[in-house]
Amino acid sequence: MSRLSAIVISALIVIVLALAFGGGFLLGQTHGPINVTGLDVVNQAWDYLFARYVDTSRLDSTNMSRGAIEGIIDTLDDPYTAYLTYDQLHDFVSSLQGEYAGIGAYVNIQDGNLTIVAPIGGSPAEKAGIKAGDIILEIDGESVSGLGLDIAVSKMKGPEGTTVRFLISREGESLPLLIEVTRSIIELDSVEYEMRGDIAYIAIYHFTERTDTEITGVIMELKETGAKGIVIDLRGNGGGLLESAVAVASHFLREGIVVTTTNNEGIIKKYEVDGDAEYTDLPMVVLVNGGTASASEAFTGALQDYERATVAGNTTFGKGSATIIYTLLDGSGLNITIARWLTPNGRLIEGQGLEPDIKLDLTGEDAVQWAIDYLS
Repeated sequence: MSRLSAIVISALIVIVLALAFGGGFLLGQTHGPINVTGLDVVNQAWDYLFARYVDTSRLDSTNMSRGAIEGIIDTLDDPYTAYLTYDQLHDFVSSLQGEYAGIGAYVNIQDGNLTIVAPIGGSPAEKAGIKAGDIILEIDGESVSGLGLDIAVSKMKGPEGTTVRFLISREGESLPLLIEVTRSIIELDSVEYEMRGDIAYIAIYHFTERTDTEITGVIMELKETGAKGIVIDLRGNGGGLLESAVAVASHFLREGIVVTTTNNEGIIKKYEVDGDAEYTDLPMVVLVNGGTASASEAFTGALQDYERATVAGNTTFGKGSATIIYTLLDGSGLNITIARWLTPNGRLIEGQGLEPDIKLDLTGEDAVQWAIDYLS
């Protein structure tokens, strides 16, 4: 026997002895693999754990079920297929309906800090003194360092009438500020509209159940103002309801397909323009950036394909997939990607995004002013 072989065998003996004696190893019933389904194996592992695991206080069926589902989802490597807790599901559905219980502020991660982008006018956050640019250090005494945006936001939400405390770092203040906010029902307008001279500026923040109604009112008002053009700002619009995006696109397209979806069976579904929608043929610019995603990309792609609007800004996010939420038996949810969608000309959005007609290095109000000048 060679010296190398002896070393390898010795090492294996050490490992086996360490498992058998140092770890208190016991060999249970074993057999070779048999033909079973994946779920059979999961159930078997579950039964073994609950029957034999030494510390029964650590066996939490709710957490273990969640962990099992999340583990299965992780193997798909799909960021849009996800498990939602009961609270997360409730918050998500409420946001699509245009309301939620919380403090009423837009937040984001900026330079690694959880930052108030802006409090909503008249919201509990504004009334309590929270200002744009405030950096949140703690929520209810817990540091937010390392927390993802979704988790941080979920901590700000809660039942109407309850309070939440923020430790805030504010520019110009030498010491952090402690601010208490009482949560209330926040109704979210998904559309902001104002006239800039004879050009209408319309920002759509999210496509919700209310967006079409809000846009209908704006279009009717535009016919009375003598507007000569429209700027639609979709920068940072992460999407929302596909049906809502189709309904809004119908105000700017007379006919045709807005978006086409294809599922795992190859079944094609076409979403067509609603010919009865309040219509305008005013010239348009659509502003987009890397935060323009999902349903807002479907909207943009349709207007671009029909050459109905000039798309300006930067390449969009590239989420061209439709998802559906299923409610599970315990009230939690499963958000599943069920289809990919294509623009009217058959362009794939998923993983690619949409290229603007005109690329802009401008941001914020500078980009808005560029669009106004372009239409003027």
